[in-house]
Amino acid sequence: MSLPIILRPQAEADLKDARDWYATQSPGLEIAFAESVDHVLERIAAMPQMYAVAFRDVRRGTLRRFPYLTYYRVLSDRIEVIAVLHGSRDPKIWQERVN
Repeated sequence: MSLPIILRPQAEADLKDARDWYATQSPGLEIAFAESVDHVLERIAAMPQMYAVAFRDVRRGTLRRFPYLTYYRVLSDRIEVIAVLHGSRDPKIWQERVN
């Protein structure tokens, strides 16, 4: 049985910002981005340990088509998504959310 995935409010804001930006770039691109996020979250739910640890107990999953990274931690009762950020963003952004 897979654990439920919970997005922190900051991660939800990250996703909204990215979707909004992609919507301005090309019609339908925000949908492709959302599908890519859904796909990585499905992989994380199916195999939470599949991605390497990036910092402390936080793991980093990669989107296939987009240069975004999903930072999450596996807890006893859930998978908590901390951030979904562009790969070139300063790691301190999501690391500060870990505390």
